[in-house]
Amino acid sequence: MSAPDGSPVGAERSIGQLFASATTEMSALVHDEIALAKAQLKQDVKRGATSGGAFTLAGAVLVFSLPMLNFALAYGIRTWSDWNLAICFLLSFAANVLVAAVLALIGVVFAKKAKKSKGPQKVAASMKETAGVLQKAKPHPRPGPATTPELEDRAPAAIEAVARSSS
Repeated sequence: MSAPDGSPVGAERSIGQLFASATTEMSALVHDEIALAKAQLKQDVKRGATSGGAFTLAGAVLVFSLPMLNFALAYGIRTWSDWNLAICFLLSFAANVLVAAVLALIGVVFAKKAKKSKGPQKVAASMKETAGVLQKAKPHPRPGPATTPELEDRAPAAIEAVARSSS
């Protein structure tokens, strides 16, 4: 068995190895946070695109359907009710406005959802916090292996014990 940096489990690791391991893990954390920010930004862009599409669709329905739907609906109302043709045209226009209002409402709902989302801002704050911690981190001074012979004596035995137990 071995630790993530390749050293045997149970063996004493040097300050340099510990710092290198911490640096590698923090780098992976930063990369993961960047990937999370990208994913959240992609989701916000999709919501914004859906909102824009709904608004565009509402405008297209209102513009392109007015002439044909107004005539068909107005003459249909006139046939069924014998009302004045002008009132029938006003009623058909009101129906078109109602459809466009519903589509615009859908666009507003998606626009609010896209505006509320603060995903990338949260990730950016977390990344700044992580960077601040890394800048303040300083390794604790410890005596080297030359000044502590008891650690040097134990290290080969510990490595040998771990090697025997893992095989």
